[in-house]
Amino acid sequence: MSSLFSLEGRVALITGGSRGIGRMIAEGFLRQGARVCISARKAEACDRAAAELSAIGPCTSLPADVSTLAGAQALAAAFTAREPRLDILVNNAGAAWGAPFDGFPEHGWDKVVDLNLKAPFFLTQALHGALKAAASAARPAKVIHVASIDGIAVNPLETYSYAASKAGLIHLTRRMSLRLIEDRIVVSAIAPGAFASDMNRAARDHGDEVARRIPAQRIGTAEDMAGAAIYLASRAGDYVVGETLVVDGGVSLSTVSRPS
Repeated sequence: MSSLFSLEGRVALITGGSRGIGRMIAEGFLRQGARVCISARKAEACDRAAAELSAIGPCTSLPADVSTLAGAQALAAAFTAREPRLDILVNNAGAAWGAPFDGFPEHGWDKVVDLNLKAPFFLTQALHGALKAAASAARPAKVIHVASIDGIAVNPLETYSYAASKAGLIHLTRRMSLRLIEDRIVVSAIAPGAFASDMNRAARDHGDEVARRIPAQRIGTAEDMAGAAIYLASRAGDYVVGETLVVDGGVSLSTVSRPS
């Protein structure tokens, strides 16, 4: 069974990998034997995180802003200059914006949708050749999108562009999966609930309070996120095509008021 979840010999690229959920996934992949490249918009933070993660396994920093097509293509070029193939792409980089309906700004809409929805498509497109180079019938390449339960259930916060982008990403996962499975590339997604991060400061700073509104009575841990990502990235997840794995302690199933 240990080989079922092994990532030995695989190369992964994780966007937004310097902190939060991306870093949880990066650490999990390293512990399972993968070589990992992390990307983030802030070069200093990306370099620092890669240096820290290198204590676990080989981790490289590739700073980039993937919210633009040029940025996504630049990251793909930087990666392929180092590695001839890509076994696992995790599209995790994301942003959120909250504002009342009557005053919700266009720049808040564009910033979130560009990063959360456009970037996963165009980065995968730019890395299509590297993914195909890694893929085989015995070991398909993997693309994992990090969505959110806010794309499944309605959060009472007025985060319109965030909810729309994550719902769109879940459906985009389905559409992309049907095309890319032709190339032996398996596309799937994870929809996290409350995990402590800079984006989810309520879970980070008020974990006990948030936990009371979660059926499992706790917020997610790094192990919860790493386990889900490792499952999808490894041999164990080879037959999971186009699906979104919900990792939320039961929040999206509950009628209890959702955590902010």
